[in-house]
Amino acid sequence: MSWAERLLGALHVSNWTLFKARGRSPLLLSARDDAEGRHYAVGYRLDGTQVFATEVGQRCHAIIHHPTQAIALFVARRPGTESYLLDLRDGRLLQTIASRPNRHFYGHAVIHHSGEWLYATENDTRDPGRGLLGVYRFEGEQLTWTDELPTHGIGPHELAWLPDGETLVVANGGIRTEAESRVEMNLNAMEPSLVLMQRDGRLLSKETLAQQMNSVRHLAIADDGTVLACQQFMGPSDETAELLAIKRPGQAFEPFALAEQQLQSMAHYTASVAVHSELRLVALTAPRANRFFIWDMDSGAVRLDASMPDCAGVGAVADGFVVTSGQGRCRYYDCRKPALASQPLNLPSGLWDNHLYLI
Repeated sequence: MSWAERLLGALHVSNWTLFKARGRSPLLLSARDDAEGRHYAVGYRLDGTQVFATEVGQRCHAIIHHPTQAIALFVARRPGTESYLLDLRDGRLLQTIASRPNRHFYGHAVIHHSGEWLYATENDTRDPGRGLLGVYRFEGEQLTWTDELPTHGIGPHELAWLPDGETLVVANGGIRTEAESRVEMNLNAMEPSLVLMQRDGRLLSKETLAQQMNSVRHLAIADDGTVLACQQFMGPSDETAELLAIKRPGQAFEPFALAEQQLQSMAHYTASVAVHSELRLVALTAPRANRFFIWDMDSGAVRLDASMPDCAGVGAVADGFVVTSGQGRCRYYDCRKPALASQPLNLPSGLWDNHLYLI
């Protein structure tokens, strides 16, 4: 690396550090629609200050920010074909990333800790459902496609890093879909799985849950390497499904022990899961059931089982969790004491997507 490249990198780090320090409260990144159905990539401080609201052509889903630059990728919701790289200081659109021919995005991505590589879950529409990771390389504030890797499964949704920063966790939903479609093609032959793989594509492990129609969708990773996964059940309405699962370090992937009454109250659908490593808590949204849950990650004890209209994204902050809503107010939960305290946030109400990202 030349001295000029090192200097440029130092300036990026400095600018990003100043940007984070300048904020009065954490920056919440998410996707929102407006009442006319237009799509936006937004950034708000938790005190209600709008940093940006950038209109984009396609609906976005999850967001991932660069480790050293003040930029983030807003990833297209399945089966979107455009993702958007934005400047977090003002919402300026830096680049529209189009999926390659016969590919579409699945809504999630991660960036390697080096800041050089980005991996996005994608669908091979020539062989519908064949899971891929699109591999992209950062060149300054631009992304260039370089390669693709198999996810060793069908219909990948979220992916995340284990704490080593080199091992990828992939939630393969197990459902085949064609291009420009959200119609499930193989409900009687689903193949959901939780995969651990090296970032060069080498498969380390592949595990399944007992119910074949229980689609593994979204992930949260604790600092100790514990993996939490939440599911969407595609089976009979009268069947109880294990909608939260856990993989502790060195142990098998298995259902998180929940009361059957709680599982039945989730309407077979979960949207977002988050872990608070310091408080050892796991939070889960079930928007179709209008329920929000928090449990002790080690004992399984219920800390919260609350009604919340169309609860959407959830993320950990210093003292607890922030939750957005598709229909109502966004809320903050202080989880430091046995009795959890909740308060509404001064953020726009409703029309939030199912994921958020907090910096």
